[in-house]
Amino acid sequence: MIAAPRLSYAALISRDIPTADRLLGEVLGLPRAMLDTGDGMVPVFAAGQAALALFAPGDRFVDGTTRTGVHHIGLDYGDAPPPAGPVRAGLGGGVRQAIGEPAGVRTFLASVLDIPRGRGIVERIDHLGIASADNRAAIAVFSGELGLPVESQQTDIEVETAIESFTSDKYGVVYHSRTPRPVGGLRVAFLTAGDCELEFLQNFDPSHGAALDHGTAGNTRQDQGAITRFVAAYGAGLHHVALKTPDIDAALAAMQRAGARMIDRRGRPGSRRARIGFVHPAAFGGVLFHFVERDDFVPC
Repeated sequence: MIAAPRLSYAALISRDIPTADRLLGEVLGLPRAMLDTGDGMVPVFAAGQAALALFAPGDRFVDGTTRTGVHHIGLDYGDAPPPAGPVRAGLGGGVRQAIGEPAGVRTFLASVLDIPRGRGIVERIDHLGIASADNRAAIAVFSGELGLPVESQQTDIEVETAIESFTSDKYGVVYHSRTPRPVGGLRVAFLTAGDCELEFLQNFDPSHGAALDHGTAGNTRQDQGAITRFVAAYGAGLHHVALKTPDIDAALAAMQRAGARMIDRRGRPGSRRARIGFVHPAAFGGVLFHFVERDDFVPC
């Protein structure tokens, strides 16, 4: 039986390291450390039990990858790790071993990093969003083989409802509601990795899609469109970072005051009874971040 792992770190590729460094450290108040990769030092930010590490495009630690975004994750299994590949240099003088790319997610074994911890506007990583082609297959691998517990599953759907009115000078006005029509949706599965989750997002219906309008607040239809286009362009894989905050409107306002380009300026409804809000990926040099405000679930 494989032990339940926890997230050690997520490796992020940013084309603007100084700005991403400032937003994560100075604006959001995440504790910062400079760690050795074997080829140089990179900024790493503690977020709860896990961490976020920033890399420039082409860095050897991210295999020379130039596309920005979330590149890979490191999972810590303690004393009972699953089989893995050859030992490679890790962060801070440690080591890492590749598990492969289950469900399109580059995954390594890596110990939890020994860096200062703390909290400010951000409490921890809430989840890492993953554009999924098949949630069932992803659960079979990450839960069935790699030991991550399934936290919850749900379906998010945006619907439109048309209302007809029949107005008569004799019989008055009658209103009739048509059957709601789905216009966008995602199947969502959360798998626990320590104090955060991996969130697998699968297109609910291939016939649904939408263009993203960065001049207005996001919605479920736009979220689905973004996931659909990502899978079509790159295949399944790591998509975004979500940070848990006790006050999402304050967090979004802090980002806006810092000059970050925004998608959402106020929190809107999201999965798990949360309020969510996205920052445009250009703010972090090509990495998509969003904030989550939600209460931890307490069973009745």
